[in-house]
Amino acid sequence: MACALVVLMASCGSDETEEEVTPTQTTNSNRNRTDEYREAGRLEFPKLKSGTNIVLVHKTNDKHDPDGVNYAVEWDYEKKSARWTCYQLTKRTAEQHTSRYYGDPQYPADPDLPSSYYWDADYFYGSGFDHGHICPSADRLYSAEANYQTFYLTNMQPQYKNFNGSGHDGGIWLTMENQVRRWAPKNTSDTLYIVKGGTIDKVFLEGGAQDGVLMRIKDKLIVPKYFFVALLYKNSQGYRSLGLWFEHNNNIHGYDDLADYALTIDELEARTGIDFFCNLPDDTESQTERLLPLSAWGL
Repeated sequence: MACALVVLMASCGSDETEEEVTPTQTTNSNRNRTDEYREAGRLEFPKLKSGTNIVLVHKTNDKHDPDGVNYAVEWDYEKKSARWTCYQLTKRTAEQHTSRYYGDPQYPADPDLPSSYYWDADYFYGSGFDHGHICPSADRLYSAEANYQTFYLTNMQPQYKNFNGSGHDGGIWLTMENQVRRWAPKNTSDTLYIVKGGTIDKVFLEGGAQDGVLMRIKDKLIVPKYFFVALLYKNSQGYRSLGLWFEHNNNIHGYDDLADYALTIDELEARTGIDFFCNLPDDTESQTERLLPLSAWGL
């Protein structure tokens, strides 16, 4: 990482400004170790948790990503649920060369996950909840292999239909997905780093800690109480970040202003307990994650 970096600066609220900042250090005290998962050093990866957690890195045989990475999941095999899914959007990975996968099964088991680490059946069916993509199918149309992998059950979390937006355009999750695709880089040197998920651990809000689980389907499959998105955009000017936080309910909010759901990455980390973008140098991470440059995101 070069010693001189430029960070996109802005104040919270509507009075955003842009400044050039040269960090004074390139140390990184909280970066991921890469001895077990080499890809964990990529910028989209949050800080990995130990204990009952494994990382599933899904790769493809095409050259759209220099490492061949499609997306990755941190899987808690005790809770049998994903904590987050992370991936990159670049000019190349935003290309469209295939169509959405339709097959049998429509939602296959993840071949990289031991069968004992998942439930004995697909409990989405008959539950009233959608198979909610975390890495969307529409973000992975650059190859049939990449698109197929987005239908793995490990990339799904239960979502209310009106939250997800299936069958109509009224879902806030669909609204967010469409907006993120509009933010996909148009220049080959730019990258959008993305982390998404639903809460499966405790969350920390103004009233204190609370359970991040809304319910369990058949006392097994976790239904998150909240969903979150962490974004980091890198271009020639530096970095900017954005957090989004959604309460999971069956109301139609697809026409809401996404700015109403926005918060800093620092605030999102405080709510989720997840350390996002830990592989940035410490000073760059600190400066970027405390700011909310809404105008730079067009919000």
